[in-house]
Amino acid sequence: MYVSVKGDFMKKEITSDKSNIAFCGLYCGACNWFLSGKCAGCAKNEKAKWCKTRTCCLENSYKSCADCAEFSNPNECGKFNTVIGRIIGFVLRSSRVGCLNCIKDIGYDEYAKKMSSEKTYTIKRNSAYSKNK
Repeated sequence: MYVSVKGDFMKKEITSDKSNIAFCGLYCGACNWFLSGKCAGCAKNEKAKWCKTRTCCLENSYKSCADCAEFSNPNECGKFNTVIGRIIGFVLRSSRVGCLNCIKDIGYDEYAKKMSSEKTYTIKRNSAYSKNK
């Protein structure tokens, strides 16, 4: 569904859809790039072959890093905890670990509902979910 924003520009509406959860735990369904049609979202973004997190999850048939049995703490994984990921997390005050912890706690469907109702793509760094479990 699209809604009109600023004249002719059309933007998707934020909806609860677990297929909009990125492999790293971010919620693409509330991202401005996704909503404006500039990005297809993590799972459908064929240009994102550079993303080691995405590649690993696809190779292992994970819905996200929350399904990984090898690393209980995603920060111990070199494919997840990269320099680029840390810089983006710092700038956006984002906690992908918090996102994954939330998914583990409430499940994919409830996580999508939570993120869409809060109209956010990430769990902030100061959240209780941001702590390593």
